Amino acid sequence: MSKVAKRIKAIDSMVDRAKVYSLAAAIDTLIKASKVKFDETFDISLNLGIDVKQSDQNVRVMITLPHGTGKKTRVAVFAKGAKADEAKAAKADIVGDDALIEKVLGGMLDFDRVIATPDMMASLGKVAKILGPKGLMPNPKLGTVTMDIKGAVEKAHAGQVEARADKEGIVHAGIGKLSFGAAKLAENAKEFMAAVQKAKPANSKGVYIKKICLSSTMGPGLKVDAADFK
Repeated sequence: MSKVAKRIKAIDSMVDRAKVYSLAAAIDTLIKASKVKFDETFDISLNLGIDVKQSDQNVRVMITLPHGTGKKTRVAVFAKGAKADEAKAAKADIVGDDALIEKVLGGMLDFDRVIATPDMMASLGKVAKILGPKGLMPNPKLGTVTMDIKGAVEKAHAGQVEARADKEGIVHAGIGKLSFGAAKLAENAKEFMAAVQKAKPANSKGVYIKKICLSSTMGPGLKVDAADFK
């Protein structure tokens, strides 16, 4: 039996895939089940009771996790003059204006988050079809179109994560590393859930959070009791 097969068999012996776990038990199980040599990402997946075909039921919110994500976020800032200087001082990874837009048109996408000043948005329209499908287009509702460039860059580097429902109404995000330990992972999960709950569309009917699943990069997916997040 290969090492991979042995690892999968060992994990299967530790979990009950039909069981609904408490938050604490799910996190503890994922930590104990981790047998790989790298620091696995801690993931959360939520099935939402929304009609994604209705524009007023889209769920998209930026969340600042109390303990960050454990992953470096590469931040690009589109700004000019003093605001470009502010971005550089805040240690943005890439800063530019029209010249940077031309690079994006040429295929350069070496960043995970895009922040822009309001005066750059008209020019960014040129790359909307490139950035939009990747969830990178700046949005004032998410705080990524702002004059507070310093604050936006610092939040991005501190471990902000975006919760965005896909076409199936599922929100998925990496919200930490298993090395954080149980207490910090639980706090991150609760903060993420609270933000998604707060973002519930007014026209969403019935059960909003239909299913919660926690997992890790190489670990099992465990269903979790929503009552643990209240």
